[in-house]
Amino acid sequence: MKNCLRLLRSERRWSQSDLAARIGVSRQTINAIENDRYDPSLPLAFRLSTLFGRRIEQMFEYTNEDQRD
Repeated sequence: MKNCLRLLRSERRWSQSDLAARIGVSRQTINAIENDRYDPSLPLAFRLSTLFGRRIEQMFEYTNEDQRD
């Protein structure tokens, strides 16, 4: 799943630790999401979209690579 989290975070000049503290997760979770190694849970996706004032669909893009057999 592609996302624009790194761009949104950097526009606000927040570190990964800053963002993590704002939404109650670890810095490692933010790093994993930004590097497409972890897809956030639905509650976490909602917290991120609320914080950035965006719809979930504007932040996360489903790709064909995400399909599982």
